[in-house]
Amino acid sequence: MNDLTRWIDLEGAVNVRDLGGLATVDGGTTRFGRVYRSDNLQGLTERDIELLVGELKLRHVVDLRSDAEVALEGPGPLTVVPEVNIHHLTLFAEGGRNTDVEADKIDADKVLPWQELDEEVLAELRVTGFYYGYLRDRPDSILAALRAMAHDDGAAIVHCAAGKDRTGVVSALALEVAGATREAIVADYVATGDRLEGILARLRASATYRDDLDSRPADDHRPRAEYIEQFLGVLDDRFGGPLPWLASQGWTESDAQALRSRLRD
Repeated sequence: MNDLTRWIDLEGAVNVRDLGGLATVDGGTTRFGRVYRSDNLQGLTERDIELLVGELKLRHVVDLRSDAEVALEGPGPLTVVPEVNIHHLTLFAEGGRNTDVEADKIDADKVLPWQELDEEVLAELRVTGFYYGYLRDRPDSILAALRAMAHDDGAAIVHCAAGKDRTGVVSALALEVAGATREAIVADYVATGDRLEGILARLRASATYRDDLDSRPADDHRPRAEYIEQFLGVLDDRFGGPLPWLASQGWTESDAQALRSRLRD
């Protein structure tokens, strides 16, 4: 795996890379040019759009941001490109204070729903990690995201705000379906750390994210291997792995085959 060949350099996003070139358990590699992952695409320039849509044949955008984030930040320039299909699939629960169900009553200081959690939920998350909460709260969005990434009419890109947590979970599940090794999945997850300074600079430029970022040291935002390892370990322990969990939510062998065919050489 050559990380240098996986990065896509854009003017308006900094954490963009290909899910190709990653080792698989059968000795192969995942396929380049089919699925990408990214931070927020809000700042894409005309040159970026030409590269993504014209050269890389981007046709599907999986936007994992909450309704509140989209309302505050805007839908993004790719939403007006005719060739591109937008799949907005929040991973936050629709219910309760400061979650998507109240996106019409936006409190800019509390746009991120994980800021307020009751003690019962916090106790569970101490065991399972925050990433498991995405699966618990929005399995429908997880499956829809993976299915959108499997479309065969062009490339797909999955993104959230930083391209680290929500994007990291969906990318890890997609790579698991494709048969990537755990080592490769973890390596892809932590690669975001290589661009962390640029990611944080972009997010701090937005009032939507600035206060949340500045409430913690910059190093607290660094993706660490143990975070994604814990997430995958919980699925192993509770369900026998990510694939059985997906199957328990209605993911079919046909779904798996479609995504594998996109991501496998």
